[in-house]
Amino acid sequence: MRRYLWLLLLALGMPLAAAPRVVSLAPSITEIILDLQAGDLLVGMAEWHERPAQLEDVPLVGRYGQLDMERLLSVRPDLVLYWPGSVPAAQRDQLERLGIPLYSVDVHELDDLVSQVDEIGVRIGRKEQGGQLADALRSRLAALRQQYRRERPLSVFYQVWDKPLYTVGGYQIISDALSVCGARNVFADLTQPAPQVNLETVLARNPQVILAPDQPQLDAWKAWPNVAAVRDGLLLQVPDKGLERPSGQMIEATAKLCALLQAKAPASR
Repeated sequence: MRRYLWLLLLALGMPLAAAPRVVSLAPSITEIILDLQAGDLLVGMAEWHERPAQLEDVPLVGRYGQLDMERLLSVRPDLVLYWPGSVPAAQRDQLERLGIPLYSVDVHELDDLVSQVDEIGVRIGRKEQGGQLADALRSRLAALRQQYRRERPLSVFYQVWDKPLYTVGGYQIISDALSVCGARNVFADLTQPAPQVNLETVLARNPQVILAPDQPQLDAWKAWPNVAAVRDGLLLQVPDKGLERPSGQMIEATAKLCALLQAKAPASR
């Protein structure tokens, strides 16, 4: 009964009798909740190695892809926010059978992320904060697109890891961040979020820029001097790890990426 009353009030836009008890199953979602000044609503969260001190007393209810169901149920959540893949299908079905409201935060583009910030605000009873933050992020994103637009996009290989060699596919949000910066993911044709690729394919696609998480991984590419990125000295370290955490801060992480690409490979006007 509690679940249906909560959903009815939410649908009608009516004030709730009590603040919802929220569980977040991804660090990026937890960060959005903090941005909405709603950390007080969190009664459970997934493991986060860099979690802020203000959340140190929030119970951990598992890790990505592996929930501690007993602990999660013990915090009596009104709403569970999760990222696709953060909850195994069997455990998700179990939560649904128990009548616990679930909401999947699934984003493939930065515009999706902004919309999700707005929607999460509604679902946790912080509609005004969510709307204000979404409007600010939307304006910032539009300004970045205008500032860094290129007639001819830079071709970029975004290296997630080297052994084995992983990148991001076209439906992964980082690929959209590249497009905001006037760049094109050379593996945008791949649908997997984090596909494994081979060296020969990267060489054949001959990226103008190679982005990687650290300098040793970049230095390894110097063995291939005929690659455009190596020849032109465009082996660049990813400027902000926030690019791989889709919350509001990703917009500013994208801004840093755009500035780096513009500084190292200025657009021809």
